[in-house]
Amino acid sequence: MIVSGLVDAQVNGAAGIDLTAEPTRLWEVASALPAYGVVAFVPTVITSDPEARAAALATLAAGPPSGWEGAEPLGLHFEGPMIAPARKGAHPEHWLRPPSLDLVDGWSRENGVVMATIAPELPGALEVIETLVSRGVVVSVGHTAASTADVAAAVEAGARLVTHLGNAMPPMLPRDPGPVGTALGGSDLVAGVIVDGHHLDPHFVRAAWRALGPSRFLSVSDTTAALGLPDGPTRLGDQDVVVSAGTVRLHDGTLAGSAASLLDCLRVLIAQTGCSVEDAVATATTVPLTLLGLPPREETIEVDL
Repeated sequence: MIVSGLVDAQVNGAAGIDLTAEPTRLWEVASALPAYGVVAFVPTVITSDPEARAAALATLAAGPPSGWEGAEPLGLHFEGPMIAPARKGAHPEHWLRPPSLDLVDGWSRENGVVMATIAPELPGALEVIETLVSRGVVVSVGHTAASTADVAAAVEAGARLVTHLGNAMPPMLPRDPGPVGTALGGSDLVAGVIVDGHHLDPHFVRAAWRALGPSRFLSVSDTTAALGLPDGPTRLGDQDVVVSAGTVRLHDGTLAGSAASLLDCLRVLIAQTGCSVEDAVATATTVPLTLLGLPPREETIEVDL
């Protein structure tokens, strides 16, 4: 069938290229993505040496090489370094930093930063969130140990998204539902969800779908350099990871992004929830573009969903 071209709001790399380790190869990653139905994407740089963020911004600002074709980068997502050590997941702890206005100096939509993931419970985080929002950056709650009150304060400060719902955050509790419960039970937050068949149990996916619906459920791949590679070693930032049976993990078993394409995720979403193809596609077209304040794309793709 013919559907709108997909927009992947969380791409760490593809085709053996990691955007944190090799940010200057952004346009090569962009060239690889149309083969997977993606026509636009948000390149993601995880917690790292500040030089990686600077190089990614410079590469984006310089524009594509002559004759380039590929998926359009919509602006960078800095996932960290202002995240909770207890919920860092695969992010390297030695690069974590507390929130500060000095750290985000120059982070703006105008300069190429379209999204930032922050743990709102950290001291100074709310001021940083307010500042980034005033500069046009979509702030996402993620890699966090936040309480329900912390998430509510982040929303009040302008946060609009949750990064990979259910992963790298506390479980939902009856008297402190935290980020998961606030997203599922409220109406203010869009939730990025990795439906690759590994990050989330199908029951969780179905519950999230019923609560969020096709207007707040944001399908993301969280794909890495592993996309398109066979099983074996690869990289995520400055860390060695292993691709095995569809997963990407650190050597201690921690999930470290995915090896799935966004199309793969939509197929799993349809299989696990029974949602329509139209609604599934909306989670990877209408939802990300609305979140980023962008108009519909004109591209279409031919897919088998």
